[in-house]
Amino acid sequence: MRKGLTCPTRIPTQIVSNEEFRPILQTRRQNHVEQVAASLMERAVTRSGVTRREFLNSMGGMTAALLAMNTVFGKFFNIGAVELFESAAFAEQQGAPYFIFDVQTRYVGSGYDPTDAEAHRKGAVSKHALLALRKSIRESGLNPRLTGDRGTIDDLSWRNFVKEVFFDSETAIGLISTPPGPYPQEAVVPPKEMAHIRDEINRLAGSQRMLAHGLVTPQLGAADLDFMAMQAETLKVDAWKCYTGSCPKGFDRGWRMDDERIAYPMLEQARKLRVKRICVHKGLPLGPVPDYNHPRDLIMAAKDFPDLDFLVYHSGFRGVASIDQVFSKTGEIPWTTEFCLMKEKEPGISNIYMELGSTFAQLVTTYPLICAHLL
Repeated sequence: MRKGLTCPTRIPTQIVSNEEFRPILQTRRQNHVEQVAASLMERAVTRSGVTRREFLNSMGGMTAALLAMNTVFGKFFNIGAVELFESAAFAEQQGAPYFIFDVQTRYVGSGYDPTDAEAHRKGAVSKHALLALRKSIRESGLNPRLTGDRGTIDDLSWRNFVKEVFFDSETAIGLISTPPGPYPQEAVVPPKEMAHIRDEINRLAGSQRMLAHGLVTPQLGAADLDFMAMQAETLKVDAWKCYTGSCPKGFDRGWRMDDERIAYPMLEQARKLRVKRICVHKGLPLGPVPDYNHPRDLIMAAKDFPDLDFLVYHSGFRGVASIDQVFSKTGEIPWTTEFCLMKEKEPGISNIYMELGSTFAQLVTTYPLICAHLL
């Protein structure tokens, strides 16, 4: 999108990144949705007598966006034209408020990578890349609330994080996570800091509003097992976050969850420490070798550790690039379909759970038919 262009609908008409992938450009059909939504809103504004901004910020703005998507993609959303003019009709369908548990919240720690060394390490996460993703969304106009950004790393600080998660959204409970760094103690948000922010939020709220991941890096061997023990016993982490595609400094590739030499000692330690939820970044490739992000390695690990729960982040979805062409030819969703077929052959496995963060958001506004098949 061009710099300074604003998004004219309540629903984004271009993929917005969660800071783990670079989004594709707006598609032709998404552009068509914008045009239809603008036409619908013009009619409604003329009839209702309110300003366009007032209408866009009302339930009518959401109605126009959903009706436009139905016009372009087919009827995927249960909504009628009357709701464009009658807010009570729209409200009637809403029902009770949703309980929102966001398991992918993150910010950038103030001490992360002070010399910008990660910008030069293959497959690493740099501060510049994280800030550039937010900057691109601000300049595209997809999120008008970002116009107040300062354009510095402070936009990704813990202070702004708390504001955006608990004051600017409807999140009930969040889980602090982190992208990897050169070493787990030097992650984008180190586990000690994640636990501290969790505890402070819960103290101020007077209730459980935040959980925190611990971070594992099994390629580091015994040192990482000791670090896991500290995280479980001292920090009281709520689950483990794993990045099989990423690697610490000094390594040139990721690792696999079914590697008995590298991963199994970590899984045995998780069992021993009684922190039995293993959250694994799968799909949306990170790191120097994309294939290490494929979820196939979880099948054997889940069979060998039936008392641990494996949460497959992003549902193993490889990404949205060229997915329409692949789906039209094969009916498959890259990596996710393959993994589901593997799981189908193992009916005894009951400890694998699919998480939809980023995957649903990318597909529902770009290829809703493929999104429906994924669900």
